[in-house]
Amino acid sequence: MRRAKLSIIGAGAVGATCAHWAAAKGLADIVLVDVPDKRGLTEGKALDLAESGPVEGFDVQIVGTDDYAQTADSDVVVITAGVPRRPGMSRDDLIQTNVKIVSEVTSRVAAASPEAVLVVVSNPLDAMVYAAWKVSGFPQQRVVGQAGCLDVARYCTFIAMEIGCSVEDVRALLMGGHGDDMVPLVRYTTVSGIPATQLIAPERLEEIVQRTRMGGGEIVKLMGTSAWYAPAAGVIQMVESIICDKKRILPCAAYCEAEYGVGGYFVGVPCVLGGRGVERIVEVELDAEERRMFEASVARVKALCRTVDGML
Repeated sequence: MRRAKLSIIGAGAVGATCAHWAAAKGLADIVLVDVPDKRGLTEGKALDLAESGPVEGFDVQIVGTDDYAQTADSDVVVITAGVPRRPGMSRDDLIQTNVKIVSEVTSRVAAASPEAVLVVVSNPLDAMVYAAWKVSGFPQQRVVGQAGCLDVARYCTFIAMEIGCSVEDVRALLMGGHGDDMVPLVRYTTVSGIPATQLIAPERLEEIVQRTRMGGGEIVKLMGTSAWYAPAAGVIQMVESIICDKKRILPCAAYCEAEYGVGGYFVGVPCVLGGRGVERIVEVELDAEERRMFEASVARVKALCRTVDGML
């Protein structure tokens, strides 16, 4: 039986770490792609990772290249290409440069792998997923963005730190755009089945929610650039669910039309991820305040997408 094929566009910190997590899980043969100027570095990262296989016990093919022909017939393509955030920048500041980059690489991978599922990671996330969908011409079910898996991971980490418990026992849900107005849903946050509201005071929970919203900026201030370990882990959580047809319910930037009254944009919602990509969007009940926050976040996404429309 043919092993699954995963192509990762962009061999920087996020892309290379995606390759690392995917290889460690033995998920697929991997093609790591970057621009010709970085050809030697891309080949070297792929070779270095492959040489860890005998130690870590994984056995997959790993190729580093600048040739998109080697991505042909990929099952999943992850797009990390684009410039990262720097101190003082918001995700939205990246839009002019990254629309051009994401559009170019999307057209190339779509031509090489017309049946692939696209997982977009580049920022500003919701706008880049929209751009990739427009350029690829793929059905919306096969285009999805990684944001919620990262943001929920941060939120769960902060909850576990506060309580002093294992992160494995924290379950949470987060919706909306991948920005400072994302919507962590406190009402749906539990610790081993216990509502977090019974374990953490309301004012402290609100501080944790705000830290989650600013989690990317916190990393940028500390390191001078965007995060890579947690974003890549979130990507591979999604890729594993797609390649293995696990049908996990994960928070992803998925295309919503009638769902939640969004009207035809990619926003963060819980969805079932399987072999066909986004197989179903799960609609949860939102109270008045949650709905208000979600709609405000969606409004920002729509504004970004109007900018994208003007560039394509």
